[in-house]
Amino acid sequence: MLVASRPYNCAFEGCHAMSKVAPTVGFVSLGCPKALVDSERILTQLKVEGYCIAPTYQKADAVVVNTCGFIESAVQESLDAIGEALHENGKVIVTGCLGKRADLIREAYPEVLSISGPQDYAGVMDAVHAVLPPKHDPLMDLVPAAGVKLTPKHYAYLKIAEGCNHRCSFCIIPSMRGQLASRPVDEVLREAEKLVAGGVRELLVISQDTSAYGSDLRYASRQWRGQSWQTRMTGLCEGLADLNVWVRLHYVYPYPHVDELMPLMAAGKLLPYLDIPFQHASPRILKLMKRPGNIDRTLERIQAWRRAVPELTLRSTFIVGFPGETEAEFEMLLDFLRAAQLDRVGAFAYSAVAGAAANDLPDPVPDEAKLDRLERFMEVQAEISATRLKRRLGQQLRILVDEIKDGIAHGRSSADAPEIDGLVRFPAESGIRPGQFVEILVEDADTHDLWGRRV
Repeated sequence: MLVASRPYNCAFEGCHAMSKVAPTVGFVSLGCPKALVDSERILTQLKVEGYCIAPTYQKADAVVVNTCGFIESAVQESLDAIGEALHENGKVIVTGCLGKRADLIREAYPEVLSISGPQDYAGVMDAVHAVLPPKHDPLMDLVPAAGVKLTPKHYAYLKIAEGCNHRCSFCIIPSMRGQLASRPVDEVLREAEKLVAGGVRELLVISQDTSAYGSDLRYASRQWRGQSWQTRMTGLCEGLADLNVWVRLHYVYPYPHVDELMPLMAAGKLLPYLDIPFQHASPRILKLMKRPGNIDRTLERIQAWRRAVPELTLRSTFIVGFPGETEAEFEMLLDFLRAAQLDRVGAFAYSAVAGAAANDLPDPVPDEAKLDRLERFMEVQAEISATRLKRRLGQQLRILVDEIKDGIAHGRSSADAPEIDGLVRFPAESGIRPGQFVEILVEDADTHDLWGRRV
């Protein structure tokens, strides 16, 4: 049994009325007052999330041990406390100063569930969530289990990082959001797990640079569902594939390791869809934009991706009328469009953004010329899009229904991201509802959308 004493302070209390339904956590706090404050903060968060605090090892579903590692006697006391908790309970989460010496803890007690350092409140809560998922009570909780969402129930955006390490001359995102700051992969996977449990059927992975995910964390490995996963785009996608929902990637820079995604797409574990912002095709303009500029190599890789994944949908965005863009360079962009045969494309006429380095570039393109080029660009792409959509005629597609309007169901295939791509429309039979997957035979197509019937 745990005994409250100093410096071995065990903060346990009962939860009585809710103990039959709420997960129960035991807590052992060792060390100095700073560690005690850390324990108080963790205990507060546990209570906020509805966990009960157990008075004994036997009544706890798991135990958190906040360790000390200042001197050798404190190290030994912490190791002894971990050993006692394992012997009495079996499910132990370790945090605190000794967590900085994880190898020492693992050598003595390889069976501990998780190890985190001092002040890592999120790490402790993530570990608790992993072993004791919080139980959502729809009658008592003010916030749904998946959180408050502004999208329909069946799809959600999954942000994996903030900031960006690129310095594109037309962009001010780094000055607003800072350098790349990736979320640990286990944190992202647990959020995705909650979203799926809440009814989400499509996860849209977003960041400023999805391909760079985890580089700032040196691709550190983390534990989720008893396995090790790298904080890396490929590792994240492999983990998300275990959730058996649609996973769509946005804002993917064409780094070499994007090639590693093709087997996942070919195997049906990841939607065959890539959103890659190419921005232009002229090497000189791309250099002025401070973007990658090997267009020949880009075309080769697009061809290789399509050989590996014939159903691959490619979406991109471009800027026309960038400062210094000549008519010949614009024609080069149109030639790239015709060669690449991209499925979905968005384009913008360049406009100055306060604070962007591109504002100081010479030879601005007149507004009239920018708008003319934008119109010509979209005409070329509309023709490409219509041609590619006609290839869908007679095909059977799996559709995720978004809404029903006037007896017509509006849904999306794997080729369509919400709000920015096309739709698949078909007569809504009785029982069809948003968030449902249905099989559709494609019977008609235009520049952007498909029509069909349920099979």
